[in-house]
Amino acid sequence: MLINHDTKFALDSVVDLINTGPEYDGREGLADVAALRSYVERNDVSEVGPLDEPDLKAVREVRDRFARVFGAASTPEAAALINSLVAEAGTTPRLTDHDGYDWHVHYFAPGASLADHLAADCGMALGFLVVAGERERLRRCDAPDCRRAFVDLSRNRSRRYCDSRTCGNRLHVAAYRARRREAEAL
Repeated sequence: MLINHDTKFALDSVVDLINTGPEYDGREGLADVAALRSYVERNDVSEVGPLDEPDLKAVREVRDRFARVFGAASTPEAAALINSLVAEAGTTPRLTDHDGYDWHVHYFAPGASLADHLAADCGMALGFLVVAGERERLRRCDAPDCRRAFVDLSRNRSRRYCDSRTCGNRLHVAAYRARRREAEAL
């Protein structure tokens, strides 16, 4: 599956947003406006003005709705969730070439709130996956103590962990040690 730069960028942003939720490590990753600003900077979200408490609340609500897309039991359910997010954001597609990026499409209106911006751009990116028949690429980490969200962009859709260097490696080492203990016990 070919994914353009803008879609990949939006998918990375939505995964990072979902993974700020407290259900993954017991703490709120968007604890205050400063953490929200850090998210914006880390994900290079463009056209974001001053942020305040109402923005924080609205982005947390959008985050929870995106998490439901990743947990949807069926494609029609995921599509309905995405349609709702995108419609409520007042999607306004427009061409832009800002900040050294070549021409691309933004789906949010100029001056949109951060929550509407994320709902529109990230919602459309998730929508592109659904339209392409690739919803199964929206995954949760298989590590029993993790369950972070990720988008499996591997060629054969075989990625199982949010990060192979941490969760994947930790589980592979544990399995290896268990096999060694079993072999030594024989």
